[in-house]
Amino acid sequence: MKKSNSSSTPVLPNLLSGVPLSYVPPVSAADASRPGASLGLASVPNLRDVGGYGTKDGWVVRRGAAYRSNQLNPVQPDDMKKLAALGLKNCFDLRTAAEREARPDELPSGVKSVWLNVVADATGAGPAELAELLSHPQEANEALGGGKLAKMFARHCRKFITLPSAQAAFRQLFVALSDEKQLPSLFHCSTGKDRTGWASVALLTVLGVPEDQVYADYLRSNEYLLPAYRPYIDGFVAAGGDPSIPPGILGVKAEYLRALFDEVKTQYGNMEGYFEKGLGIDRVGRQRLRERFLERQ
Repeated sequence: MKKSNSSSTPVLPNLLSGVPLSYVPPVSAADASRPGASLGLASVPNLRDVGGYGTKDGWVVRRGAAYRSNQLNPVQPDDMKKLAALGLKNCFDLRTAAEREARPDELPSGVKSVWLNVVADATGAGPAELAELLSHPQEANEALGGGKLAKMFARHCRKFITLPSAQAAFRQLFVALSDEKQLPSLFHCSTGKDRTGWASVALLTVLGVPEDQVYADYLRSNEYLLPAYRPYIDGFVAAGGDPSIPPGILGVKAEYLRALFDEVKTQYGNMEGYFEKGLGIDRVGRQRLRERFLERQ
């Protein structure tokens, strides 16, 4: 990506190096019992249980079986104790080699780390490279303003469906999650909203959760990430950056998920076809996932 020759002071660190977060989501007792709520860890604010959602045919997605989160580095000592209490068997890391090298996972003792590089086969700028532009507001305005960011992000999201590396990574993830001996497990990327967001969307959808609830869960990352990044967002805007740009990079939009669903429909017809033909998980494999994750209310 082209660098600026200006001497502008960086406002927001590159997400490849990771932005340490310390934000306690204001999760009330009532909110904590609802599906999709943050577990309230200050250093891992987007850590959430995948379960709790009802399906269209009267089942409910089991809690305590799978968790989704942003990067696990740094993890504060008190948060590490809470993380350990989840009893995780595996941590599936969906990040790139550069992201992992910059912020290696900090895990409780006994948790197996499994690397699944979703975008290993990708070319061009991804979210982390776009986030680097936030250090240079004027460059960001020129490259990403006027609706260009949303189109770029939507194109990037479609790669989660089409890249061979993505298909291999998500296949391995869902096969593992269908094995009771591998549960509970956690999957994450850097911010826990794009690669992780799609993993959660695909799982909830194939389990039969209504689309409106799938969208709500996907968009809920904004509640926990954007406030955590508020100082960096404010600095970007104060330096002349377009205020619509940071939320489009550091958060999620419904149009990103619409692009993902559209790619699934274009390539495979529906989610069942995506699992069958894209991931090589047949009807028996999908039923195994349902048996692991669904229980009667």
